[in-house]
Amino acid sequence: MTEHNEAKKNEIAKTVIMPGDPLRAKYIAETYLKDIKLVNEVRNMYAYTGFYKDVKITVMASGMGMPSVGIYSYELFKDYDVDTIIRVGSCGSYVKEVNIFDVILATKTYSDSAYAYVQNGSRYNNIESSVAVNNIIKEKANELNIKINECNVYCSDVMYKDIKDDSFAINNNCPVVEMESFALFHNAKIFNKKASCILTVSDSFVTLEKINSEERQHSFHKMMELALESAIMVK
Repeated sequence: MTEHNEAKKNEIAKTVIMPGDPLRAKYIAETYLKDIKLVNEVRNMYAYTGFYKDVKITVMASGMGMPSVGIYSYELFKDYDVDTIIRVGSCGSYVKEVNIFDVILATKTYSDSAYAYVQNGSRYNNIESSVAVNNIIKEKANELNIKINECNVYCSDVMYKDIKDDSFAINNNCPVVEMESFALFHNAKIFNKKASCILTVSDSFVTLEKINSEERQHSFHKMMELALESAIMVK
C-alpha cells in the first residue's frame, strides 16, 4: 500500500487500464469485467480489479494532468510491480482530418513540460510508447474492425492557455493534444516497463465540435474494448 493507494499488492494486476476519470474507471469495470473488487478509493481515485475473459485486469483512474498520472503510474510500476499500463482517454484535434470519436494510438508523445527534467534530470521532449504493446493494439484493432490513427501526441501541462500558440505541436507533427501521456511514458521508461496510450477525439479545434461530459464517460466503447482486448494479450 501507499499513501495514495490502499490496495494490497496482490490486488493489482500486472496489466492496468488507466483512464483519467474515476467514473470512467468505474464504468469500464462494471461494464466489462467479472468478479470485480473495488481495491482503492483513496481520494476517490477508484481502482477495480476483476477478470476480462478469465484474465486478471485492473482498471485504475489517474486523475487529470501529468502530476496526477505521474503519482499513480510511478507507484503502480514501483510499489505494485505492474508491467504494463494502457492509458485510455480523450484528446483534442488540431486538424480537419481528425474528427470527434476518431480513435488515436500514440506512437510518440511530445511535451514542453518540465516533468522529466524535474523528476530525474532528463532533458528530452519526446518519448516513444511501447512498440510491443502498440503492435498488439494494432493487431486487435484490425481483428475488431476498429479504424485507428497512429500519430504523435502533444502532451500539455495547461488546458486553458491565454497565449494561443500551437507551434510546438505543429512543429513536431502532433495532430492531437492531451495531458497525461508524457509523464506515463517517462515513468515506464525509468522503470523499464511498458506503456501505451489509446485516445478518443472529444474536441475539434477546427470544427469546434465537443463531446459532453456524459458522453466522455460512457461513449468511448471502441477505445475501451480495444484496450481490454489488447491488455489480455500483453505478456
